[in-house]
Amino acid sequence: MQVDTLRGYHYLQKANFLRQQDLYPFFRSIEDSEGTVVSVDGIDQIMIGSNNYLGLTHHPYVIEKTIKAIEKFGTGCTGSRFLNGNLSLHEELEEKLAKYLGHEKALVFSTGMQTNLGSISSICGPKDCLVFDSENHASIVDASRLALGPTFKYKHNNMESLEQVLEENISRFKNVWIVADGVFSMTGEILKLPEVVELSKKYGAHIYLDDAHGIGVMGERGSGTMNHFGVAKDVHLNMGTFSKSFASIGGVISGESELIDYIKHTARSFMFSAAMPPSAVATVSACLDVIASDNTIHERLWENVNYMRKGFKSLGFYTYNSETPIIPIFIGDEMKSLQVTNYLKENGVFATPVLPPAVPKGESLIRTSYMASHRKDELTKVLEVFAKAKKEFEIPETM
Repeated sequence: MQVDTLRGYHYLQKANFLRQQDLYPFFRSIEDSEGTVVSVDGIDQIMIGSNNYLGLTHHPYVIEKTIKAIEKFGTGCTGSRFLNGNLSLHEELEEKLAKYLGHEKALVFSTGMQTNLGSISSICGPKDCLVFDSENHASIVDASRLALGPTFKYKHNNMESLEQVLEENISRFKNVWIVADGVFSMTGEILKLPEVVELSKKYGAHIYLDDAHGIGVMGERGSGTMNHFGVAKDVHLNMGTFSKSFASIGGVISGESELIDYIKHTARSFMFSAAMPPSAVATVSACLDVIASDNTIHERLWENVNYMRKGFKSLGFYTYNSETPIIPIFIGDEMKSLQVTNYLKENGVFATPVLPPAVPKGESLIRTSYMASHRKDELTKVLEVFAKAKKEFEIPETM
């Protein structure tokens, strides 16, 4: 097949153009990592493009527990949990997660993407519908394509728009699921969850919360956005991932026992995928141990986040309505965002641009995020480099 016959060929053309201009910002090969510093092309760079919010990927206790799990269970499960891949490690982790999140039961998937694909397609039959925030994550959007019921969207974090959609559809379907991110991954904005809960009760809808960027960060000891607002009992299903705060890979869905058991026996991405490998399961479990025992980890995280937010504000950057470790820097012009990313790289800072269609045209940004393990001298250097970049590229102060 000729490449030019493929759907989306213009994306390949664009990628090749950026490579020729030495502005291609993706698939950078990290040769070494110490958590807050990575080596790319033999040059050390301060990492501010990671979701390693608690900085646990290199924690000695976590590494020790991971190694021990490999020594005991080997490197993989080589099968679905329905068959030969169900380890005592999986069940122990699910019990710990349910307690941590404040739900009756939890179920772990091999990836966060699979968690959304399997769970959402299971709960939405032909007589049900999904009501989506317009800025929901791609994995939720893909899940809606697998669901048998239709999807309706409301304006981003706009409760009047959500109520209008609910009012128009609540009587037409057996089950209506409001599905939204707890923390929106590009802007760091938090869902207006208490208002969503009020509307769900008013109209008899259910809530599915994708808390991929909230679990481990928001709430008491990082127990998530629903606990941050004290509404765990009102969230019917809560989804989280392990590829961020929990230094591994995988996902979890939690809720009432019967509903989780239903998903366990109907979610195709769970039933027909090999189980999380022992090393990944042990890593997540060890991260939960660290969170439970280290009273300073979240203090350090929020100290760093507040330091950077205040620093960017004083420099005149527009950072949207971020209230989380994700601090986006508005650039606007797509090509300029790539040039700024390249400038950061050349000055020892690893950050990632976000371009259309991930954001609207004319709203390109640089997504930065921060860890509990970042040192103040590292963060100060990042601000110094951004200050120079602002002058060099005339980065606007408002959208």
